[in-house]
Amino acid sequence: MDFAAARKVMVDSQVRVNDVTDRGLQAAMLAVPRERFCDPARAFSAYGEVEVEIAAGRRLMQAREVAKLIQALDPREGETALAVAAPYAAAVLARLGLTVTAQEAEAAVLDVVGPALSEAGVETAVASLSQPVGEGYDVVISEGAVAVRPEAWLAVLKVGGRLAVVERTGPNGRAVLYVKGREGVSRRELFDAAPPVLAEMTPAPAFAL
Repeated sequence: MDFAAARKVMVDSQVRVNDVTDRGLQAAMLAVPRERFCDPARAFSAYGEVEVEIAAGRRLMQAREVAKLIQALDPREGETALAVAAPYAAAVLARLGLTVTAQEAEAAVLDVVGPALSEAGVETAVASLSQPVGEGYDVVISEGAVAVRPEAWLAVLKVGGRLAVVERTGPNGRAVLYVKGREGVSRRELFDAAPPVLAEMTPAPAFAL
């Protein structure tokens, strides 16, 4: 399979047509080998409009949704980023000139995506997704959805930092952008999306008599 040609088709038919106008971002997505961020047996599906499995139940977010989240973050060269359950986004951000840490909960996921992340210059960490590594980030992004506002992720942002994530409690979800200010955190809804919800970012069921 000609993956370079598939990348161009992906950017032309899934990214540009969905209001992703940032040319630097488009170029980064043309350069990052998305097929290396999924189960090798599923590499042929990496450029389709599907959520391809990586490992241990984790899936890649669809390319158009990743692109729209990244564009909303307005990432700038030299900034720091934490990609939580977001290996492909991590590589794209690194290509844009950010210093990126990719965090996963399962070593099995990093077994698949680790080599490509290393080549992209991305640091990696295995830790509970509810406990982000490091602090003082300009940008946080996730390719998985969360069921509740991710307070722990917001806590590791510096003032002026941005978080892009999908919030989902049912069949449908909304991508949102949080911006951390000195007096609090603002929230803006972006677009509809429904990636799988990250199990660690789902509250435990509550029982009432």
